[in-house]
Amino acid sequence: MSVGILGTKLGMTQIFDEAGVSIPVTVVQAGPCTVTQVKTKQTDGYSAIQVGYREVKPKALNKPLLGHLAKSDAPALRHLREYHIENASEYSLGQQITADIFSAGQIVDISGKSIGRGFAGNQKRNNFGRGPMSHGSKNHRAPGSIGAGTTPGRVYPGKRMAGRLGGKRITIRKLTVVRVDPERNLLLIKGAIPGKPGALISIIPAKKVGN
Repeated sequence: MSVGILGTKLGMTQIFDEAGVSIPVTVVQAGPCTVTQVKTKQTDGYSAIQVGYREVKPKALNKPLLGHLAKSDAPALRHLREYHIENASEYSLGQQITADIFSAGQIVDISGKSIGRGFAGNQKRNNFGRGPMSHGSKNHRAPGSIGAGTTPGRVYPGKRMAGRLGGKRITIRKLTVVRVDPERNLLLIKGAIPGKPGALISIIPAKKVGN
């Protein structure tokens, strides 16, 4: 895995290419991130770097975390994330990682927490069809049968039913970086990404699986 970066989703807009075609993009504040720990195969058994993002007041963190950050002369950082890379020894404590590690046209994978929708029924959560809406029907949005009676006499695990929707960590793969603004550490990503504006996201070069 290549080194990634933490960022904040700012919102969506659109830009136009040379042909005048509208491209929907998500604006991301990517970094800057500080290298807070370097792990090598000799010391930790694997190669990785830990980066920190989003500076906060020191009183917002506990003393063990502040002591850990002090080893790299880093300020109080709210979020820490580890990225497995082969060449971790090439990075040094306190090094800054900014948006310029990406380039226009690059394919990336983005992870984040999806927008929480609260408790949702089968129609919204699982895309089920509804019952008849005519007068007298008592099955408009009911779940219907959830299993047989005597055998097996229970509901199988994993049965699709009503429940909490969203609010989970998801990854959207193979998104395209349309534009990079290194001066302001902004990335324009084609399409939508997880989370609401202000959400924390992680961006890594695409780990392509299959065609």
